[in-house]
Amino acid sequence: MNLFGWANQKIGKFTCIDMALTKFSVAAFTLMIAKLWPPLLSLEWHWYGLVFAVLAIVPLWNFWRA
Repeated sequence: MNLFGWANQKIGKFTCIDMALTKFSVAAFTLMIAKLWPPLLSLEWHWYGLVFAVLAIVPLWNFWRA
């Protein structure tokens, strides 16, 4: 079984608490990266929008192509 198959099998068994803890850990990791790398927070707002758009469109593009 490949890595994605294994991960999908494990994620299917998540409870609400597991999902909440996963969201919390992602938020904590994001805040840690922002704290350790201050230039990341000094960008203009349109750069954040561009990064969000690219990161949102690429998975959707791959989903619709498959």
